[in-house]
Amino acid sequence: MKRNFEEMQLGSIELFCQAAELSSFTAAANAVGVTPAAVSRSIARLEERLGVRLFVRTTRQIRLTEGGRRYYEQCRQALRQLVEAEREVTGAQAAPAGPLRISVPTPYGHYRLLPLLPRFRQLYPDVTVEVHVSNRNIDFLEESYDVAIRGRTPADSTLIARPLEDAELVLVAAPSYLKRQGTPASLDDLHRHECIQFDLPSTGRKIAWPFRVDGKHVEMMTTGGYTCAEDVLGIVTLARSGAGLVQTYRFIVERDLAEGGLVELLPQHGGTSRPFFLLYPDARHLSLRVRTFVNFLVENLSPHS
Repeated sequence: MKRNFEEMQLGSIELFCQAAELSSFTAAANAVGVTPAAVSRSIARLEERLGVRLFVRTTRQIRLTEGGRRYYEQCRQALRQLVEAEREVTGAQAAPAGPLRISVPTPYGHYRLLPLLPRFRQLYPDVTVEVHVSNRNIDFLEESYDVAIRGRTPADSTLIARPLEDAELVLVAAPSYLKRQGTPASLDDLHRHECIQFDLPSTGRKIAWPFRVDGKHVEMMTTGGYTCAEDVLGIVTLARSGAGLVQTYRFIVERDLAEGGLVELLPQHGGTSRPFFLLYPDARHLSLRVRTFVNFLVENLSPHS
């Protein structure tokens, strides 16, 4: 196998990552016990080898260039994998440890994932958890995430997609709205009601509402004077306030339904659902902490576990 790196180059990469994380050659030098001049020379050699400028330098600070930022994200992940490989081979990591980065959409984060994390950390206290709660699509490689939860299978064929659950949808409204506008008796009645809209982040388009009619799955476009974007929980807050009807996941509103804050509508056309998947890179390259977390989630959420 051809050698692509020398020991000195790997050391330069470590110093580069330290400087990027601390935004300072001097701080990086102090952290590893060398001189600032040595850090500067090491990074200069790295830039010469790559033919790319990694930092913008001023008299007061340094900051990564766009190319430097991309290179840092890749290097950080590679160094992390090297450390994990050494621990696994030597048996040093007998228990899961280290940082775990998770991306999850807002509804699933608040109502499914986040409530489980204290139990996970009680079992594995040496794992630190960083959760990105957002409906924005992330790039695993660029942003160094370990796992993600999404409501659809990924276009990236290099990712494993394991089903977590088919989350049931339900049509609801607040009693105050129904008292003011009446209760719909059929799907045709929805055209006369205020149906709260949500723009899908990936497309910017409004989401059709799925229903069951005579045992068949149908999708219906609705209209209304309220539209939310980015955070799907906004449509539920509007519904709770009496703004109109909304179709959402039952797990979000089950307490509202039990306490009477919201009322389920047209149950004869219910029973539709949307899936959620756990996404992660090829299982052959997973660290112990990621494998442990994947198994924990599947055990606690997946109906197929």
